[in-house]
Amino acid sequence: MNMYSSDPLLQEILKDTLDADFFEWANRELTNFGNECATVIDERAKHTDRDGQPKLDPYDRYGHEQPHVWVNEGYKQTIKDTYNRGIVGYIHKPIPELGHKGNYLYSFAQGYLLSQAEPGFYCPVTLTMATAYLVEQYADEDLKEKYLPHILSTGDEELYEGATFLTERQGGSDVGANETRAEYDAEHDCYRLHGLKYFASNAGMCGVATVLARPEGAPAGTKGLALFLVPWEKGPSEKSGIRIRRLKDKLGVRAVPSGEVEFNGSKAYLIGQKERGFYYMMEALNLSRICNAVASIGIMRRAFAESYSYTNERDAFGRSLAHYPMIQDSLVKMNVKLEAETRTVFKLVTEFDHWYQHHSPDDGMLRLLIALVKAETAEEAIHFSHEAIEMHGGNGYIEDFITPRLLRDAQVLTVWEGTANILGLEVLRLFNKYNTGNLFVKRMKKELAACADSIEKVELNQCLTWLEEDISDLDEMDEGEKTRRIKPLQKKMVSVLEAVTLLEAARDERSQKVAQVYAEHFVYPLWGNTQEPWSLEDGKLILTQKQRVKP
Repeated sequence: MNMYSSDPLLQEILKDTLDADFFEWANRELTNFGNECATVIDERAKHTDRDGQPKLDPYDRYGHEQPHVWVNEGYKQTIKDTYNRGIVGYIHKPIPELGHKGNYLYSFAQGYLLSQAEPGFYCPVTLTMATAYLVEQYADEDLKEKYLPHILSTGDEELYEGATFLTERQGGSDVGANETRAEYDAEHDCYRLHGLKYFASNAGMCGVATVLARPEGAPAGTKGLALFLVPWEKGPSEKSGIRIRRLKDKLGVRAVPSGEVEFNGSKAYLIGQKERGFYYMMEALNLSRICNAVASIGIMRRAFAESYSYTNERDAFGRSLAHYPMIQDSLVKMNVKLEAETRTVFKLVTEFDHWYQHHSPDDGMLRLLIALVKAETAEEAIHFSHEAIEMHGGNGYIEDFITPRLLRDAQVLTVWEGTANILGLEVLRLFNKYNTGNLFVKRMKKELAACADSIEKVELNQCLTWLEEDISDLDEMDEGEKTRRIKPLQKKMVSVLEAVTLLEAARDERSQKVAQVYAEHFVYPLWGNTQEPWSLEDGKLILTQKQRVKP
């Protein structure tokens, strides 16, 4: 019962990607963490969701209003254990046992395991990762020296979790409509913020927050927004200038406190160039979108593992559910899609690592891949959760099982970090600015050419020709029609991306069959090319993996 050791695919990806000494260390660490995620963290997640949700503690014992949120002891211990393992810190500082920094790949492997227990525990980590990135990349040396060691703490300093506050009441995705203002305080050499952030996750738990606000005299829209670091000062709101109006009563991810935060003269320190705040935050948003995809495949993995285990243990009409062809059909589809998206997400993470370490120029391709993968994985997390409920029958609808929580938690992933519509607009912008549509096709053709010869390789080349025609047709449409057509086109693009990724990894009979079934079921029908269903023997081969046990 271990979420890491029961996942040979994750082990294979890490072993193929990390240096030998790094993998040996990571393998030990993730084995321990995988056991914790499957046991104590999983139990804490259940308790937090049902009985131990965060609560606003609005007044101190003297009756002064305070921005304080109560969380249960298990939540606190999970925070301590997770950060001490370097889920944020070792991206930016050396791992003592190895003498060199870790990377995003190792961090996201941890996040993938943690999300299988509770994506609400992973959300604050995501926010802290974004905060660490912004402070490291753009803050001045004084801010870095004072705050970065705390944000990167692995037990050596007091931990300051991070937060990123963008959303306001009058504009969610329309960030340019933000009204929070920043006034310079010459006496204290800082800014003072005034305004309301309407959906502020990790409120009350963060040690610092990165906040978009408009300095005095700045223009309207996104160009007038600057980025600020706000220390989350404890004590009465009248002194800190920070007030939590209320916590949101959310459908899912109840573990993370999300609230409405008022700034009434709170201290704030400018990060980077005043006129570049929005662009800094958009860089952090791309990182958060990868985190979102990692959380999505974590939910998908848990949904599949629960479904596989339950259908093998549960008998109906004298045989296990897994014996019946319709159940096998569903499990095979889930297994194949999960493998495609897991490989694609971690391939994307490796590319992000390279971009981060080498400061590669922005040609729009990385942002395009992030948008495609984020949208697809979020949608599939909901689908997998629904499938898991149906696999469990009536039990799947009962809160004694994890399946209802998976569905509630998955639903937010299509909203966080940009809805499907917002991501579609992002893809269109990238098409127009960088010609990424045609560049994507060229890249897929190049990667496909390097794959071993197969029927799927031939068929996917034909799909790429059709995709190229679809992109050309899109160019001829007016802007309104483009927005209507972009999401179906994105689906074709990401499906080809995942199919090519599976073909690249096809090394034996099973992985070749996974690539074949994926292409036949998830790619060819998008162009009206239906295929005969795979055989039951093919399905058995795909589902036969070592250590495939319930986490």
